[in-house]
This record gives sequence, structure tokens and C-alpha cells, in this order.
Amino acid sequence: MTDTVTETPQQPIEDLADEPILRVRADLYDESYSDEEYQEMLAMYEGTMASIAEGEIVTSKILRVTDNAVILDLGFKSEGSVPLEEFSDAGELKEGDEVEVFLEHLEDQDGAVVLSKKKADFMRVWEKIRQAHESDEPVEGTLVKKIKGGVVVNLMGVDAFLPGSQIALRRVPNIDELLGQSYEFKIIKLNKRRRNIVVSRRVILEAERASKREHLMKELENGQLRTGVVKNITDFGAFIDLGGVDGLLHITDMSYGRVSHPSEIVQIGQELEVKILDIDWQRERISLGMKQLQNYPWKGVSEKYPVGSRVQGKVVSITNYGAFVELEPGIEGLVHISEMSWTRNVRHTSKVVSIGETIEAVVLKVDESEEKISLGMKQTEQDPWMVLPLKYPVGTRITGNVRNLTSFGAFVEIEAGIDGLIHISDMSWTKRVQHPSEVITKGDEVEVVILNIDGDNKRISLGLKQAEEDPWLKIGETLPIGTELKGHAVRLMDKGIVIDIGNDLEGFAPMSQLGLEDATDPSEAVIEGQPLEVKVLEVDPIHHRIVVAVINYPEFTEDRKSVV
Repeated sequence: MTDTVTETPQQPIEDLADEPILRVRADLYDESYSDEEYQEMLAMYEGTMASIAEGEIVTSKILRVTDNAVILDLGFKSEGSVPLEEFSDAGELKEGDEVEVFLEHLEDQDGAVVLSKKKADFMRVWEKIRQAHESDEPVEGTLVKKIKGGVVVNLMGVDAFLPGSQIALRRVPNIDELLGQSYEFKIIKLNKRRRNIVVSRRVILEAERASKREHLMKELENGQLRTGVVKNITDFGAFIDLGGVDGLLHITDMSYGRVSHPSEIVQIGQELEVKILDIDWQRERISLGMKQLQNYPWKGVSEKYPVGSRVQGKVVSITNYGAFVELEPGIEGLVHISEMSWTRNVRHTSKVVSIGETIEAVVLKVDESEEKISLGMKQTEQDPWMVLPLKYPVGTRITGNVRNLTSFGAFVEIEAGIDGLIHISDMSWTKRVQHPSEVITKGDEVEVVILNIDGDNKRISLGLKQAEEDPWLKIGETLPIGTELKGHAVRLMDKGIVIDIGNDLEGFAPMSQLGLEDATDPSEAVIEGQPLEVKVLEVDPIHHRIVVAVINYPEFTEDRKSVV
């Protein structure tokens, strides 16, 4: 452009009006100047232009500040302007101040100079950022606002992106709490054309952790006491930052007492003192303990809780075999289900106690080496079985309800929680009972006699037949020998037949008294329930036995041959 003007000095000025330089400085032309003088002035102007180029940062002077723009002088006769909003310190600007701006274009379509303060700032900062990136140096920035996927960081006046995964070593639960905080960052990605800057704080933290880890590996030893900060809490324990290396404080090593969840003992961010229990650098595991800093609670516990002493404690756990009771932090005793009641048949522990309940118990046994204490609840009350023999002497008649039937007898409630057994052999004087249901049913109220009380084994023997007079004392008189009776077979035995002869009496007919010469088994001639006619041969009141002889076999069924 300059060469064209210089090579054609005689060209009329009017014909050069469209040249860019002349159009910008057309006001320099005055017809009072000769062409030589004008060319000299133009050369001076071009000299000024030679030091200024598009795409560079130039220094300018503030001419004035308006409500929405800053008017600048770049050394041209014409003025340039920059929107006021591009200045971070707009309130401090005054006439005569020098500022750096970016020269985008020497002129726009209106012939005005196009300037940008923001681009100038970016260019200056970008150079620093580029140098920091190339030299792998950290830069300081401030977290400004949360956006999708991460946070915007103010990096020397320029926005950079901090991905969520690069904020810290672990996921940050609440990013809002970090806004406004200043940290050092490493630049991990640059794109000048897109003005894209990606930074990371995690890279710096990892480097710091690696350095601290290397240092700690030389320092840490088993048995050492260290101070750490709780970083994370799980169901099984808490991770403690020892200053670059994390250790695990397991829930079982937090307290000698029972801990349901680690959050009962520690909180995130809490500083605490721990003891190093084990170090495994190959597996990168450090085991820590807190309870190891406390006094061992089981030391001297047998003197503190002697056998036979009464104690109070809180139920902390319930199982199907008993309840664990905390006597003090770290000291628990077990009340076995069998030690909960003298009289109740406890099916499950929860029927007697509940978690959190305070109970009174008696110490039954102490084993310090096994860290076990056996407790009893029923021992806090008098054993009712000790006074039962005095309360119910043998021969006492009492009334009770039948609570249960078994194949060998029936249980009758004597008083709340105490049952006695009527054995099947004590249910009838005269009848051989095969099952208790032949005589009584569950729920019946019966009168019984106390036969025996065994307090040590918690057993009471009752008699149902003993509540009545023994009929055998008079049977001999009412059934003289030779008396003929009608009855029916009730049981077939190997050596004869048991026959119901009425009035709850049974007689026994041996094989020799069946009248069957060739029979070797009663079933060859008789079936249960078959009518029979018999004659009394013997009455033995001592052994409770009646011997009879079958004298006739009445016809039983049409399809069965009668036996004579």
C-alpha cells in the first residue's frame, strides 16, 4: 500500500481517495499543501503505522470514560473505543491512564479502529498459562461456579474448566462448599483457538500424597501412635488419613464396648489418635486401632464382679439361646435362656427381655481369659422349687387344669409356671391305659394327689387314681370265684386275651383257659371287640389281677365261623 503511493507521486489525490490509508487520514489533506508537502506528511503517518499491526497488543491512553465505553488514543488522529464492561476495574479508570488493548482491525466497515480489552487480557494470561503448562508448573485459581460436569475456575482472570473427577482424590459430596476457595491447579489441556483450558487439582494432590507416602513408608512402624483425620466411613470401619497414606480403623478395633456402626464413634473430618496394629506395604494395607489406647476392661474383672454378686446392665443383643447384657463399656455377660425363669418354659429370649432394657442379674461364672461372664436372672428371686415340698407335702390333694397330653402321661398345672406329671400308670386302678386320652382330655380340671416332689430336677409326680379309693380292696368281695360275666376282647396277647368285664375292670384269660385245644395263638379264634362269656377263676388284689376262663364264644359276625 505504501509502495503504491510512493511510486506514483504525480497521481491526483482525488484518485487515491479509495486507498485505505488515505481514507483513514483523508482529513490530513488540504489544498493549501503542495503534493510534495502532502507526500511528506503521509510518509510521517506511515511511519507511525509501521509500528502498529493487527492482531497485536498495543498500549493506548485513555482520553475519556463514558457511561458505556472507554475512549482510547493509540497514536492515530482517530480514536478507538472499548466497551466499559470489558474492564474489571472500570470504577478506577481516569483520563490519561495507559491501558493495553488488542488491535483486532485497523478499521471496520465504518472506518473505525476495532479494539478489545478482554482479548488483550486473555493474550497476556494465555502466555503465562502456556509457559506454566510447558514447564509443568502449578497456577493458582479460584472456584467460581458449578456447571455440568465440573466447576468454572478463575485462572488469572480467565475461565478454566475443572472436571468433577479432578477436584479431589475422592468424590466431593457437596461441591458448593468449595466455591470461592482458592487452590493450586495443574493445566492438563490447552486449546488456544477454542480458548479451552482444562485444569486439575487431583494431579497436585496425588503428587503430594505420593511424596508423603514415600516419607511415611520410612517412618511408620507397628505399635506407633499417630494422629489422623477421618476421611470416609463404611459399615465395617473408617478410613483414616495419616498424612498421605490411608489406614483402616475396623469397627472391632474402635472400642472394647459394642459398636453397631462406626458413625457412633467417629465422624468425617474428625482428628483422632490411633495405634498402628499392622502394616502390609505389598497389599497397601495399614490396620489401625483406637481401643488399644484404652485400659483393657477385662483385667481384674473377677474381683470387680465376684460370683454371686448382683449386677445391673443393659440388654444389647438378643439371640435364640440368650441375651447379652452390658455391665460397663467393654464388659458383657450372657444370660442363658435356661437362667431366665424358674418356672416358665421360655421358648425365645425376646419373650422375657428386649434390647435396651435394664435388668438385674446374679453373676454365676467369670472367665477372664475367655472374656466371658455367665449371668442369671431367675437367681434374683427365690427358687419356688425349694419351698414346694413344704407347700405341697406328699399326699396333698390339689385341683389343676390339664395343660398337655403325651404318650406317657398328662401335665397338670399346679400353680403359675409349675406343672406336675400324671404318669399313665397312675390314671386308673383297674384299667390298663394305653393313652392318656382314654381317661382325660386337655383342658379338663382334675383332682390329683401329690406323689413326689423332686426340687433338684424340677419334677412333680401326681396321681389321678390315688384321688379315689382303691377298688381292689372290695373287688374280691364283689367278684367271688366262679362268678360268670359277659365281656369283650380288648387286647390279644402272646399268652392270652385281655377282656373287659365291665365297671372299668379287665380280666386276663390265659391260653389254657380259652377252650381251644389246637390253637397256639389267640388270633386264630378271637378278634378285638369280639363278645365273650367268662368265669372268674382268681382275684389278686395285691397284684391287681383277675384271672378268668372263657366259657362261651357267642356268634360275632355272619361271615365269621362261630367257635364252640
